[in-house]
Amino acid sequence: MEVFRVGRIGYREGLSLQAELVERRRAGSISDHLLLLEHPHVISLGTSAGADHVLADAPTLDALGVELHESPRGGDVTYHGPGQLVGYAVLDLKPDRQDLHRYLRDLEEVLIRTLTAFAVEARREPGLTGVWTKGGKVAAIGVRVSSGWITSHGFALNISTDLSYFRTIVPCGIEGRPVTSLEALLGRTVEQNAVADEVVRHFADVFGREPGARQPPPSAPSGAANS
Repeated sequence: MEVFRVGRIGYREGLSLQAELVERRRAGSISDHLLLLEHPHVISLGTSAGADHVLADAPTLDALGVELHESPRGGDVTYHGPGQLVGYAVLDLKPDRQDLHRYLRDLEEVLIRTLTAFAVEARREPGLTGVWTKGGKVAAIGVRVSSGWITSHGFALNISTDLSYFRTIVPCGIEGRPVTSLEALLGRTVEQNAVADEVVRHFADVFGREPGARQPPPSAPSGAANS
């Protein structure tokens, strides 16, 4: 599994990069990839998103510098922005992991173990997708599995995210449930690279992968860094 710390890239650029990697993974010309990155302020609408789950109007979003994009991932509406660690996994789930439910639970397990490494008690919520704590939801998950069982998209873990931006949406379409961040839970600053290190370690453990040689991914944005 190749692991890349891409840096901050636009949402549309992230979609294009994933699409290219998915095609190359389906063709067998590359191995599995995990992209760790950050987006500027953006609201993305998954395939089951309700338009009424975006609470802010266009002028308000413009004033806040928030873009709005439709996304081919599953799930409802979510926010991405600075201070949030986004993980996009391009994996071939064949031959023995062809189970979407299991894949979602495995991604949750990666994040639960990551948060445990920072002494945060995290859990699943019955009937829902994502990772939760006593302070609220700390990570959202939305994936796409295309033909040939190749995955894309993944998770968004709030580390030092400005949580006020979540007021512009109904996060994941779930009414009345708070959203939190790792720093809010701990009451201290947390280095994003330290969190990324734990994500890579637990991702490799849960999925039985070994992080391999690291070169810039295809069409990597200028300045992208490898892990």
